[in-house]
Amino acid sequence: MTQLKIFEIFYSLQGESSRVGLPTIFIRLSGCPMRCHYCDTAYAFQGGSMMSIDVIMRSIQKYDTRYVTVTGGEPLAQKEVLNLLKVLADANYKVSLETGGGLSIQEVDSRIKIILDIKTPDSGEEKKNHWDNLNTINAKDEIKFVLCSREDYEWAKKIINQYQITQKCSVLFSPVYQTLQATDLGNWILEDQLPVRMQIQLHKLLWGEKQGV
Repeated sequence: MTQLKIFEIFYSLQGESSRVGLPTIFIRLSGCPMRCHYCDTAYAFQGGSMMSIDVIMRSIQKYDTRYVTVTGGEPLAQKEVLNLLKVLADANYKVSLETGGGLSIQEVDSRIKIILDIKTPDSGEEKKNHWDNLNTINAKDEIKFVLCSREDYEWAKKIINQYQITQKCSVLFSPVYQTLQATDLGNWILEDQLPVRMQIQLHKLLWGEKQGV
């Protein structure tokens, strides 16, 4: 029986992406091969419980929403997540996958909305970016840069231009919580007239930086 190591399943408001504010079921998988300096889910590196896809599907039925986000850790580190994503899509859920961008997205079901991180120099994990993912991404997906500094911002601008990312899909710029001032990032985007969406993590504004929200 197909099983995945699940750290938690919870119901909250989507805090990021173009679906921000929507009541959403979150399925958080355990484990991650990256160690970003700003990681806010390090608690999910270890632990969790093995669950079958059938059990996962039954556990989310109590929530009255069609939006599901599969996140981590790094969900793609568990190969069986590909089956989970397909089953969720078959059940007519509107599914998004949050991935750190270090592993290939090529085998992800085409119905899934992919939220793909590109790791910046200040993340400490820039070298793990799987650049071939930019050949797979399409218009329904979103690419996210989590920015720690002005240097990260300037680097992200160069990457956007180099790979013509805004012609492929929507781009999200997100300031690291309590590290980069959101006002500064907003001003930079306006000064440079960048065609990106700035986001601030809604769940942290509402409930702070804690697990299960």
